[in-house]
Amino acid sequence: ESGQVWSPTPLPARGANNYVCRHGFGYSVFEYSENGITSELTIFVAADAAIKFSVLKIRNDSERPRKLSATGYVEWVLGDLRQKTAQHIITEIDPNTGALCARNPYSTEFPDSVAFFDVDDVLHTFSGDRREFIGRNGTQQNPAALRRLHLSGKVGAALDPCAALQVPFELAAFEEREIIFRLGIGSDANSVSALIQKFRGATIAHAELTAVETYWQHTLGAVQIDTPDVALNMLANGWLMYQVIACRLWARSGYYQSGGAFGFRDQLQDAMALIHTEPWRLREHLLLCASRQFIEGDVQHWWHPPSGRGVRTNCSDDYLWLPLATCRYVLSTGDTGVLNETVQFLSGRAVNEGDDSYYDLPSRATETASLYQHCVRAIRHGLRFGTHGLPLIGSGDWNDGMNLVGIDGRGESIWLGFFLCEVLTQFTKVASLLGDAEFAAFCATQSTQLRSNIEAEGWDGEWYRRAYFDDGTALGSAANDECQIDSISQSWSVLSRTSPHGVDNPDIDRGRSRQAMDAVYKRLVRRDAALIQLLDPPFDHSSLNPGYIKGYVPGVRENGGQYTHGAIWAAMAFAELRDSERAWELMRMINPVMHGSSAAAITAYKAEPYVISADVYAVAPHIGRAGWSWYTGSAGWMYRLIIESLLGLRLEVDKLYFAPCLPRDWPGFTMQYRYRATLYSIEVLQVPAPLHEIHVSLDGRERQEPMFILVDDAQPHSVTVTIGLARA
Repeated sequence: ESGQVWSPTPLPARGANNYVCRHGFGYSVFEYSENGITSELTIFVAADAAIKFSVLKIRNDSERPRKLSATGYVEWVLGDLRQKTAQHIITEIDPNTGALCARNPYSTEFPDSVAFFDVDDVLHTFSGDRREFIGRNGTQQNPAALRRLHLSGKVGAALDPCAALQVPFELAAFEEREIIFRLGIGSDANSVSALIQKFRGATIAHAELTAVETYWQHTLGAVQIDTPDVALNMLANGWLMYQVIACRLWARSGYYQSGGAFGFRDQLQDAMALIHTEPWRLREHLLLCASRQFIEGDVQHWWHPPSGRGVRTNCSDDYLWLPLATCRYVLSTGDTGVLNETVQFLSGRAVNEGDDSYYDLPSRATETASLYQHCVRAIRHGLRFGTHGLPLIGSGDWNDGMNLVGIDGRGESIWLGFFLCEVLTQFTKVASLLGDAEFAAFCATQSTQLRSNIEAEGWDGEWYRRAYFDDGTALGSAANDECQIDSISQSWSVLSRTSPHGVDNPDIDRGRSRQAMDAVYKRLVRRDAALIQLLDPPFDHSSLNPGYIKGYVPGVRENGGQYTHGAIWAAMAFAELRDSERAWELMRMINPVMHGSSAAAITAYKAEPYVISADVYAVAPHIGRAGWSWYTGSAGWMYRLIIESLLGLRLEVDKLYFAPCLPRDWPGFTMQYRYRATLYSIEVLQVPAPLHEIHVSLDGRERQEPMFILVDDAQPHSVTVTIGLARA
């Protein structure tokens, strides 16, 4: 009647009024009302098919009949960049279903795949011509096609491709209508027709939404906590694991980077957090990553499925995450069978001397080996040391931005030394479990020697250094003008338990490690800005050239901002030292919910306050601003910080141990822990008793150790844990 246009979401064609946007686990809902028309758009992806549903409910809240149309619009890419693929995309109408389909026969990865856009209403009009829909020099804010009564029906080749579906309809006063759009893809034309027909109709759409909700309720319900910290509860009871699974493992994409690749170290760390929730995913991922290992023992830094094209580098820590993640899985679940699974190696040329990487499609080697032997090969490949007896840093360790520290092959990493010690320590247990006494002894000997070298060559006087350049110049030293201290060397001196005094007993001082963490708290914790810097001072004008990290603005990302991975490791280290006050202070700084407590905080933080961001800026005028949200491996580490380091759970096959590190003013907390089909209701209480003394009772019976044995008998069980607070 009027030609007025608005979108049911704030973009692209924002209406005149406010929108309500609600995000849940597996779905988002957008609510809006204008000119007597109320809409509710629910978006979700099917649990078991490559279909995105957009369910639009429209209600006429006015007292007169209204003439309307609802238009769905997508721009086809079917590749990496639309500018590259648009000329090859062909649109057509599927003769069996009437859906608008698109294919890119020139795609190197998916030449036979067919994408589709479909709507339930048979009276719709359509167009596959973006120029027609948007208009010449037009925009999505005001498409030319919406100034006309219907779409042209134009599809075919040699168009600027899109998919537009328009449904005209009328609503009587207070009448409501539901229109369902579906975007999906199939392996070929026949499968697409079957897929469209299977998932048409409101009943199917609603059933799929229920299936999505059921999956997430079950998955995220494996561990549920109720503590005095409401912000902590919200994060740990859903959003962290949702971020790990939905974003990191499935989408592998975010607003800052839409890549879709697997990072070797990245998703291994993510999957390590699933040990209480979906350990089978970690098992699958161990075997997937083993299949991306070269014969020599190094791995692809990242790769794209399904072909496996990716990057081979001289990065020095990637391959070591495979044995560490394997140890976590085996020691936590008792599944030693995975160690015998056979996986094929990759074959490819080595990285040229002086280069840090190359991109290629490697071939499959003829050689295969068990997962255990893949881990052994990774460890042996990592036992390459420089003149200080420390591991070679290669073209970067955990911090990719330090890619020039050891570009000539002589630079060494002190952080990597700590990390390698942890790998060797954990793998000693796995090798012994498998009966490989010789390699277990070898790992123990290597770890002891490396510990000695770190203490002799890594200590700077008040903290541990970070690395040595190819020419022997120290990095992370008080003698440096920039990067005098780096947090991760200090944190991992605790987390790897390699300090000469580093033992599990919390009553025994940890010497240098405790002193190093004091330096972290003094030098890197910015309480005024609620952030924890990775290093300080940032790289800027000095002669030190560690690599592309120096290209970041000082105080941004790895270059002296908060890199949340490192911040979480610092909090974990304080918890390991039983310094609950500092551990909880840092956790609250990191918790994004705390950055959403006011309009001013939101204005400064500028990111979603319910998922973790990779970094927080430490430089004016952007102090406290978050960057790279969603797509960060920090979510998995944050989950482990909360559940394991702070609340104190440790799973060892069928035993659940407790060693909480709680704020002194907490009376305690409760937890629901699901072991397969059995639910354990756990109550943790802090009581006047000798400090750190822990007692556990299961179903009213006192245990001799601070643990209980998990039994999957489908019966409810109650557990009480008491923790001693020193008497006043």
